[in-house]
Amino acid sequence: MSDHSHTTFEVPNNDHKIESRFVLSLALTGLILVAEIVGGVWTGSLALLSDAAHVFLDMLALALSYGAIRLAALPANNQHTYGFHRMKVIAAFINGAMLLLVAFEIFREAWTRFQTPEPILAGPMLVVAVIGLVVNLWVAMVLGGHDHDDLNTRAAFLHVVGDAISSVGVIVAGLVILFTGWLWVDPLVSLLIASIIMLGSGRVLRQSLHILNEGAPEGLNVAEVSQAMRQVAGVDDVHDLHVWTVSPGYVALSAHVVLADQFLSQTGLVMGELKEIIAHQFNIEHTTIQFECRNCGQGEVVCVPTTPFQM
Repeated sequence: MSDHSHTTFEVPNNDHKIESRFVLSLALTGLILVAEIVGGVWTGSLALLSDAAHVFLDMLALALSYGAIRLAALPANNQHTYGFHRMKVIAAFINGAMLLLVAFEIFREAWTRFQTPEPILAGPMLVVAVIGLVVNLWVAMVLGGHDHDDLNTRAAFLHVVGDAISSVGVIVAGLVILFTGWLWVDPLVSLLIASIIMLGSGRVLRQSLHILNEGAPEGLNVAEVSQAMRQVAGVDDVHDLHVWTVSPGYVALSAHVVLADQFLSQTGLVMGELKEIIAHQFNIEHTTIQFECRNCGQGEVVCVPTTPFQM
């Protein structure tokens, strides 16, 4: 006997409001990106260009979060039985790899600037950085109005806050250069920003690789799941237990459960209790459980029916 249960991942009606928040945030962040690229080239500030790379990271985070909402609305089909949730993980891996290359390029350019300092227009650099900080705080307020229990929105919010901190670093570098003429401060701040980008991209790469490798959710102990399932009355054993992440927030479980000798009518209660424990204790909604029994007196595990019985 087997049971297959899952939660249908659909976009709630109120997510249209969330989508509009992301569209506005993307537009504002795009303006910051253009302003900092133009300003960095004009003033000669590597710190400003480095912060522009960080803003690009923010745009990717916002785009991935927005795409997650849109992709979740696409239905599964015969070719894609899980739908298109995994596409955002692949996109995250590609974006993380690209941003890692950006960080290495900033490190290389900063080293060159330390050896051969170049003149910087500190005044315009300050103006652009202040504009970037103001808009970043505005975007943070737009995203902050949404429930931060949503993983995608919370991640995007933290990216924007991180970029606001980077903008503060550029402002400090501009003030120091303006009043002291210490040009080495600009590549120093660039190194700090590149380090932030590298940490962010490394985290994205690690998480996306873990998911693409069918890894269990971080923080989940599969042995504890198995033990909790074994505690259900009527369950003798659990084997072939697999827990994997389809995409962030979408976890699946499959298992073979060996039942003690009991009436067929009682198995429905066992299935219901198993699903309740898996859902409430471990937050796993998408489950496939196959019941088995022990062959009388032989101790071998066999599947009861030749045709699976859907409960």
